[in-house]
Amino acid sequence: MAVLPDKNKLVKNFSRCANREEKYLYMIELGQRLDVLHPDLHTKDNLIAGCQSQVWLVMGIKEDGSVSFCGDSDAALVKGLLAIVFALYQGMTPEEVVSFDVRPWFEQLDMARQLTPSRTQGLEAMIRTVRIKAGLLM
Repeated sequence: MAVLPDKNKLVKNFSRCANREEKYLYMIELGQRLDVLHPDLHTKDNLIAGCQSQVWLVMGIKEDGSVSFCGDSDAALVKGLLAIVFALYQGMTPEEVVSFDVRPWFEQLDMARQLTPSRTQGLEAMIRTVRIKAGLLM
């Protein structure tokens, strides 16, 4: 299982980045921490609609009732964004995922200034898909 920072550590780490380039490098590093998604899971059902890059997302339920995440992208930076999404939702039950508002956390990470409009749209698609899939797990 990927080792990702918790929400507060994520914000702290981003605040230490001096510029956009450092933030991008940190996002790419986070994406590299994700477990490899088995090629058999790179399916149309797991593909997130609304992203320019190809992004796959698989979710399940762990024994403790929290949601498990696995995903991949064909773009390193987008894979990093996926890792950030996973970090923000990690440890939550499906009900908590559905009701949790991640937008204030993205504001703290200053994502609006870091991402192009198309990447912002892709990020919104990731969040929407996570919430929909979590709803299906309830």
